[in-house]
Amino acid sequence: MLRQLLLTKKIEGLRAKLETLREKEADFETRKAALKTREAELEAAVAEVSDETSDDDKKVVDDAVAEFEGQQEALKEEEAGHDAEKGKLEDEIKKLSDELEDINKKAATPPAEPKKDERKGEARMETRVKFFGMSKEERDRFFARDDVKGFIGEVRSIKTRNVANGALTIPDVVLEILRNNMEKYSKLVKYVNVKSVGGTARQNIIGTVPEGVWMEATGALNDLDMAFNQIEVDGFMVGGIIWVPNALLEDSDEALGAEIMAQLGQAIGKGIDRAILFGTGVKMPVGIITRLAQTSAPSDWGTYAPAWTDLHTSNVLKLNIDGTTGATFFASLIGALGVAKPDYSDGKVFWAMNRKTHIKLMTKALAFDAAAALVAGVNNQMPIIGGAIEEIEMMGDNEIVGGYGSVYTLAERAGSKVDSSDQARFKEMLTGFRGYARYDGMPVFGEAFVMVSFDNTDAATTSAFPIDYANTDLGVLGVIAAAGTESGDTVLTVTGTEASGTTLKYKIGDHTISCGQAVTGYTDLASGTTQITAAAGKMITVVELDGSKKAIKSGKAVSVPKA
Repeated sequence: MLRQLLLTKKIEGLRAKLETLREKEADFETRKAALKTREAELEAAVAEVSDETSDDDKKVVDDAVAEFEGQQEALKEEEAGHDAEKGKLEDEIKKLSDELEDINKKAATPPAEPKKDERKGEARMETRVKFFGMSKEERDRFFARDDVKGFIGEVRSIKTRNVANGALTIPDVVLEILRNNMEKYSKLVKYVNVKSVGGTARQNIIGTVPEGVWMEATGALNDLDMAFNQIEVDGFMVGGIIWVPNALLEDSDEALGAEIMAQLGQAIGKGIDRAILFGTGVKMPVGIITRLAQTSAPSDWGTYAPAWTDLHTSNVLKLNIDGTTGATFFASLIGALGVAKPDYSDGKVFWAMNRKTHIKLMTKALAFDAAAALVAGVNNQMPIIGGAIEEIEMMGDNEIVGGYGSVYTLAERAGSKVDSSDQARFKEMLTGFRGYARYDGMPVFGEAFVMVSFDNTDAATTSAFPIDYANTDLGVLGVIAAAGTESGDTVLTVTGTEASGTTLKYKIGDHTISCGQAVTGYTDLASGTTQITAAAGKMITVVELDGSKKAIKSGKAVSVPKA
């Protein structure tokens, strides 16, 4: 144990030194660029030397060339020493890591012996978790399938090889387990109408059902008008990069398969819930709340879609009943929730709210039973009108949204995949996988849903989705450098920043920035005009960070310090 701690401490120290060395590499590139510029200047100066050039001027050029060559040679020697030191550190880290890995393997606890079932006299194996509700026999048959074994084998091999643009298609049987267990990860998907589709999909929907006409038994039947509506659904992607401990990649197939599918399900499930409620319809489904809050028909409302109706007043309600309790409170609340129409639905309702709101409903329904014991009249069902209560933490306080979920169509595309990374987080002993799936959806008839705020405030009809940095272009800052007021100072003027909510930072050197990058080693830069100290000809990189401290814009300028 002590040897393991000692090795771990040494490795951490060596990695810190290695990281410091790597930070110098950007400075080498900057100096190389400056020398290249200087070389071009000297070449021009040498070309201008002629027989008419004075000896003093020739000497100036000769001295400049000699100085340049000395600087060039010094940089090469410094870089060679840097590379040698870095290689030495990398070799030492590998040696210590291999030793630590050997010690860990020897210290690993051996698997428990199978226990004897006294009733049947058979050996049974204990497992840490039951795999997706399967019995041992079902689980063994599942992992014995060739397609599942191939999938897990490919995932396992990622740890030991460099995979470029590798894609692992999840077998249909694995996807089916993921679909069947989506209710475990998404709280709302079990209430909506999930359709598995492929290609361009259109969902036919019956229009208003006509009413039969009474007549004499011998009379002629009346013509009934019936119309079909149709909505189009696309396939937008939801997911992200997930990280799996390398130890799991060396574990049993059961542990590996369970962990990967569980993380995929959690990532996708959380994204689906937010989209079902707040989806904007732009590269994602249209959410229930978004539909209720619309004040005009969207430009992409389908020609054959059901008639669009303005619901932002009738189905988004603000009540002033937070100060009441018992029958008074619930009479008003239930009356408002009753606005949701059950037409075209399966008659089942759900109500989404955060935990704080749920608990408040419980306290407002407190009563005493026949034994004078205090009881809550609200548990996981809405009183009187019924319907399951789901705690969704993205909902605002004192706000409830819900209705007849079967009227919401969620289209699930085929082709969910797992892609591997290139050991981007090698230091933490993690392997990255991109888990993603494709969905689209919308509430077909908005009248089936209602949103209520009962504390006399307007309900929040939007929600902040995680920013799609990976598919957003890095913005451009205008950075102008001029001589400062003090010797050695350069004045930076930055333009093109966001109006508010962001910060500026700078770093000397020519650095590459990507959108969403979390920068390190940068210095705060006041907005507007700021003086900094930098040697002549040095590139200065300026970045603008959003509220999450992620880069959204960048710009560069060359320092021009005052002499």
